[in-house]
Amino acid sequence: MDLQELRTANEKRHIEWAQDNDIPLSFRGVELAGEVGEACNEIKKLERTRIGIAGGKEGLADLTEELADVLICVDLIAMDLNIDLSAALRAKFNKTSEKLNLKTRL
Repeated sequence: MDLQELRTANEKRHIEWAQDNDIPLSFRGVELAGEVGEACNEIKKLERTRIGIAGGKEGLADLTEELADVLICVDLIAMDLNIDLSAALRAKFNKTSEKLNLKTRL
């Protein structure tokens, strides 16, 4: 799957889910923060297991789902603002590589 496939699905599902409602950017931002928080919480639980304290868990299934939610939310924000995430990712990745004098580019 590529980012364009995600964008197409997000656009289609937005019509089904939100119908004529204009979802404000502030909602999208809070939604993203919530999903990032949930991903961080899953990392915390994995770390508890790694360092041997109570309340941990094993397995990546829940973290995998939360990271997918983060990507979906990021694309929803980009969709609402008409940002081409593929172009933005490429530019930012390459800019960081150039800044750090690294050879790897997209």
